[in-house]
Amino acid sequence: MQWKNLYRGFFMGISDLIPGVSGGTIAFILGIYDELLTSISGFFSRNWKKYIGFLLPLAIGIGVTLLLFSRVIEFLLKNYHDPTQYFFIGLIIGVLPFMMKQAEVKTHFNWAHFLLILIVGAALASMAFIKPHDSTPITSLTPSNAIGLFLAGWAGSMAMLLPGISGSFILLLLGVYSTAIGALSNLNFPIILVIGAGVIAGFIVSSKAISYLLSHYTHVTFAAIIGLIIGSVFVIYPGIPESGTPFVMSIIAFIMGLIVANMFSPSKSNHN
Repeated sequence: MQWKNLYRGFFMGISDLIPGVSGGTIAFILGIYDELLTSISGFFSRNWKKYIGFLLPLAIGIGVTLLLFSRVIEFLLKNYHDPTQYFFIGLIIGVLPFMMKQAEVKTHFNWAHFLLILIVGAALASMAFIKPHDSTPITSLTPSNAIGLFLAGWAGSMAMLLPGISGSFILLLLGVYSTAIGALSNLNFPIILVIGAGVIAGFIVSSKAISYLLSHYTHVTFAAIIGLIIGSVFVIYPGIPESGTPFVMSIIAFIMGLIVANMFSPSKSNHN
C-alpha cells in the first residue's frame, strides 16, 4: 500500500470541494497524474489487484477529507473567500513551470501548440462570465432527480480528472453544488451514493480517454491541458481584494500557494 497517498488524497479532496479548482491540477502538482489515470483505468480490468495499493489510500484520503472538511471549506469561502481563492491561484500558477517542462515546450511546441493553448485558455476563461445558478438543495431522492444527480456526478468527475476544469464548478453550473455539499455535511448517504456512482462511471470513461490522448497525441494534449490550467486562473480570480487586512491576507495566501506548489512539484518529469 502506498500510504503516502493518504496526504495526497487530502489535498485532492480539498481541491475538489472548491468551485474552480481542479483535482487534476493537484495531481499534477503532486506528480501522480499519469499514475492516477493508469490506476483508475487498470482498476476496472482483470488486473485490478495491481492498482489497489495506489488507489485505496488515495480514495481514503479523498473520502475522509470530503466528509470532514466540507463544512470547513464552506466556512473559509464564506468568511475568507478572497484569501482562499488566492491560495489556489498560487497553486495553479506554481505548477505551470513543472507542466511546461514535462510537456517539453521548448523543444516540441510550435505556433500551433501555442495557438491551442490560447484558444483553450480563452474558452475556459469565458466561463468566469457565466453566472452559476445553484438551485435549492435536494434532500430526498425521487426517480427523476436521482437520474439528474447521477449524470451530474458523471460530468463532475470527468472534469475532476482534467487539469484546469473543476468538478465542483461543473456541479455549480448544473445547479447541484449545494446539494452535494449539503449531502456531505449532513451525511445524506442516499444522495452521496447516487452522486458517487456517477463519479465512478465518469472516472472510468475519462481516465481511459485522457490516457489514450496522452499516449498518442502527447504534446497536443499537454498544450490543451496547459491552456485549461491558465484559463482556470481567470475562473477563480475573485478580483482585487479590499485594501488593508484582506489585501495582505490574499497576498500571503497567494505566496503560500506558490510555495506549496514548488514543494510538491517533482523536479523531474514523470511522463514517458
